[in-house]
Amino acid sequence: MNRIAESELIINSRGAIYHIDLTAEELADTVITVGDPGRVAEVSKHFDSIEVKQQHREFISHTGYVGKKRITVISTGIGPDNIDIVLNELDAVKNIDFETRTINKELKQLTIIRLGTSGSLQNEIPVDSLVAGTHGLGLDNLLHYYNLQMNTEEQQLLQHFVGHTGLNGAVQPYISAAGTSVLKHFATDNFHQGITVTCPGFYGPQGRVLRLGLSNPNLVENLTSFSFGNHRISNFEMETSAIYGLGKLLGHQCLSVNVIVANRVRKEFSKDGAKAVEHLIKTCLGIIEKI
Repeated sequence: MNRIAESELIINSRGAIYHIDLTAEELADTVITVGDPGRVAEVSKHFDSIEVKQQHREFISHTGYVGKKRITVISTGIGPDNIDIVLNELDAVKNIDFETRTINKELKQLTIIRLGTSGSLQNEIPVDSLVAGTHGLGLDNLLHYYNLQMNTEEQQLLQHFVGHTGLNGAVQPYISAAGTSVLKHFATDNFHQGITVTCPGFYGPQGRVLRLGLSNPNLVENLTSFSFGNHRISNFEMETSAIYGLGKLLGHQCLSVNVIVANRVRKEFSKDGAKAVEHLIKTCLGIIEKI
């Protein structure tokens, strides 16, 4: 096996990977990602015990137990660029020998579940409801730096999406499905399902106008009206497609579950976002404990 150079895989003085500052022993096989560093403690307060706490920059992680289930919750910060760091480093911690700097012969599959906040793109998906993303559709460029292979269904979805929205110029969309073995546990009446679109920003890339005009003023309407077979776009945010795409390439099972804090069709915002996030966390932990 080829040795990975020091410049490519950065290990700190305590033998942990640089950005997320974790070792293989400190990382559970089930990982919850949250964007907000402050949300890590909001998740881990429901753990029965916590054995590891680490922090480096915006990357805070707590590892502990809910019942007999060992879980790591880690903050990613906002956006696909941070997901590139976190997904690659989570994989490296489990699948690269830091002593020899070589890839392990037997690879470990992680279950990675994002718990986030999101904006609804459908009238009937109200604020404070929960959405499990069947696919992550990226309007960012992250996965174009990797060799993402889309299956026939994904190719057809993307082709119809580009035809419907006209996003085939400066924006080059991509799509990747959720991990089926984890998505099936969230196929209940508690969760809406649909395609989650990932945008590379919060204002213009999500069709918001403050003082600047938009190059694509019909973006929100085009996303809302898209459908292909039983598929439609349920919501958008800033991380899911990167998690799904990298997770697929690295061989992990990934799912993004979001609580709706804004309905962009109804022009409504949650009256108690903290309560909505708490409901998301408690509902999902009850499921994750049993996976």
